[in-house]
Amino acid sequence: MDNQFVFVNDLATSAQVPPDGILSRTLQNDERSKVILFGFAPGQELSAHHAPYPATIQFVEGEASLLLGTERKEVSAGAFAYMTPNLEHGIKAKTKVVMLLTMVKGVAPQK
Repeated sequence: MDNQFVFVNDLATSAQVPPDGILSRTLQNDERSKVILFGFAPGQELSAHHAPYPATIQFVEGEASLLLGTERKEVSAGAFAYMTPNLEHGIKAKTKVVMLLTMVKGVAPQK
């Protein structure tokens, strides 16, 4: 592995937030995990979906409505959620939002 670490000094200023839309940037990706930094313009939505991996979401900036299964949470900077595999989830930004998503991928069993 050439890069032994990934360092981002300030997630909030590293995210690109378009005037209208959602932009994402993969910060790290290997066989065990994937870390993605998202920037949402106000009013943008990532509709309800499922993912095969457990994941965490950390809100770095802004306010949003977060769907976790059948529950809706109103979140702001500093909020954190852990999601089990296949949990339905979605996000609607109320303001400019910067969010960090970490997916934990399956690891092959050791022999």
